[in-house]
Parts: sequence; structure tokens; C-alpha cells
Amino acid sequence: MELSVIVVSYNVRDYLRRCLISVLAAAESVECEILVVDNNSSDGSGDMVKKEFPEVILIVNKENMGFSYANNQAINKSKGSFILILNPDTIIPADTFSKCLEFMKNHSDAGTLGVKMKNGDGEYLPESKRAFPEPLMALFKTFGLSAIFPKSHFFNSYYLPGIDTDETAPAEVISGAFMFIRREALLKAGPFSEEFFMYGDDIDLSYRISLCGFINYYFPEVSIIHFKGMSTPKDEYTDILHFYNAMKIYTLIRHREKFNPLIFIIIPAIRLREGIALFARFIRNTIIR
Repeated sequence: MELSVIVVSYNVRDYLRRCLISVLAAAESVECEILVVDNNSSDGSGDMVKKEFPEVILIVNKENMGFSYANNQAINKSKGSFILILNPDTIIPADTFSKCLEFMKNHSDAGTLGVKMKNGDGEYLPESKRAFPEPLMALFKTFGLSAIFPKSHFFNSYYLPGIDTDETAPAEVISGAFMFIRREALLKAGPFSEEFFMYGDDIDLSYRISLCGFINYYFPEVSIIHFKGMSTPKDEYTDILHFYNAMKIYTLIRHREKFNPLIFIIIPAIRLREGIALFARFIRNTIIR
């Protein structure tokens, strides 16, 4: 088997349907299997997949154990030499798989491949290419300085401003929304860390794959639509808690390897931003209701 496409879905039935239609179109030109993991959705996603996409391998979980856990479930069942981790709130072009496979086969050093992502309005998404969030960089992002100075190589190096959005180049972090992985690299690095319920797992895996001697690449010759945030809860507080918890976990993991005194600033800063985000969500929900 050449390629295994894995889609983890939670309560995004209509987005999942559109995603799978585009995946099937892209799969016509390659040897491919498609696996969908439904993380205990309540919107009929699993039934929709059974009825409309019988060729898809469906795994239905009775409990939502998180994005990393679900991806590892499907990876263990998959057979492809390459694995694509794909968000259900994406739409991909028909030549996506053929182009990505060609690149990976021509670049034996490539561990993972990411593509240019645009939102539903056609605007470029900066998380298409990222650097590892080193301590000072994480501090700038936590305090919002990277957003204030988006073109600054000093304050916003996280989004690799030195690499043009149309330039194929190494990029340390590949987004979990579209993460094209060489199985050999995954076997050496290990699966997704289930310490991460959601968020941060892609940064952690990208880092571990790079430690194994592989290069992660940004590949803008493929451009996909990512309806950012549609696969996460909108009116609950859990997504905020998961996001900031992932930031804390990753920071602590990196500092296990090499201590940096900035951790005494970064962790409180993350907790402060978490509190502000929770309060803002509370105010917004109170006003809306």
C-alpha cells in the first residue's frame, strides 16, 4: 500500500463529507486507503460515513480519548508506506497525493511534508510553516508580540518570515491539519504522544522526527483549504484548556532535555493567557446567551 489517509473527526459531519469527497478524488491516481476515526460524535458522522463512503475504513470510538490517541489507533491499522494525517475541515485538490508522493520519493531525507494552507476566504494561514517554539520565541508569542510585529524576524520567527510562502524549503514544524509522513520516520520517532489531548502534538512529533535525522519540508506546490477551527468546540471552555495545556506540556518536555531559566516566566505567562482567554470566552458566551 502506497498511502494511508487518516482523518480524525468529532461533530463535523458536513465538513467531513466535503473532505472525503476531495480525498476520494485525489486517491484515484494512487494506491490508497482511507481511515476515518469518529471520536464519539453526536451528529451522525459515523452513520454518514457508513452510508455514503462504504470504501472508507471506519473506526468508531465510544469515548473521545483525544486527537493523538485516535490517530495512533488508525496508524496501527494502516498499511501505507506514507501516512497523511488530515483534518476533517479541509478540502484538498485532486493532484495532492500524486504531487506529495513524488516529492517524498525524490527526497529520501524528508520525514514529513506540509503544504500551503488557506482559509475559506482564500487567505494564507501562517501556521503552514513554523519553527520550533524555543523559549524566547514562545515568550513573544505568549505575550502577543509576534502578532504585533508579524513581519519581524526577531519577534515573529515562529512563522519563518524568511521563507517565502511560495518557496519549497525545510520548515521545522508541520501542521497536524495536513501532515504527510514517511512511515520509516514515524517508526523511528515513535507515534503521536498521547500526553497531548489536542494541540501541540504536531509540534512534538515534528521535533522527534527531526531528532531522528529527517527533514520536515514546507511544500507550497500543493495548496489546500483549511476551515480553521471548525474541528474544535466553539462554545465550550475545553478547547482553551486543551490548547494552553498543550503549550505547558511541550514547554516542560523541552526543558527536561535542557533547562532554561525562562521556564519560570513562560509557564506563568501561559497560565495568565489561559485565564484571560477563559474570561473572554465567559464574557462572550454570557453576552450571546
